[in-house]
Amino acid sequence: MQAKVSRIVFASGNAGKVREIGQLLEGLSIDVLPQSDFNVPEIEETGCTFVENAILKARNAAHHTGLAVIADDSGIVVDVLQGRPGIVSARFAGVGASDEDNLNKLIEMIKPFPEEQRTARFICSMVYLRHEYDPVPIIAQGVWEGQLITDPKGSNGFGYDPMFYVSSQQCTSAELTPEIKNKLSHRGQALTHLLGKLNEVYSME
Repeated sequence: MQAKVSRIVFASGNAGKVREIGQLLEGLSIDVLPQSDFNVPEIEETGCTFVENAILKARNAAHHTGLAVIADDSGIVVDVLQGRPGIVSARFAGVGASDEDNLNKLIEMIKPFPEEQRTARFICSMVYLRHEYDPVPIIAQGVWEGQLITDPKGSNGFGYDPMFYVSSQQCTSAELTPEIKNKLSHRGQALTHLLGKLNEVYSME
């Protein structure tokens, strides 16, 4: 049995993601530290898929910290837009765009389509690297199905949450409590799958 991992870096500068991961891992016997604690510079996301970008971010953080790393790449995929915004969800309205900018751009793009065609899903690819040169990253994925609305609702969450309608809850993602969102969300699903795989490698009690 390999030694228990007590310190893992989470490779993200997104405050919303850091907050969600902290809530999801609360109570577990692992210490997850944001990469900002180590002044890790952001890396250009040059991958063509969510998982490629997650691995790029993980290797970058592992290189600068010398620690094991969890990284994710996530976004929203809209059927009538042929999968856009996809991997550019965070910069859909341009580099440096705010959440509101991205949200407004997507609203304008889906307005011409009838409600029944506004199906979408959040995707999260999450990876774990033991070290910078780890040749076999542990990979997990989560998918959260929903429908887009053009009248944003709710103040919880971030990003596209106010326009992502969850039919099982009859509200948007931004109207959910953190506890319910973490059980349903793409990120919560991916992390649950990842932790299950990590438990096969490490003793985490």
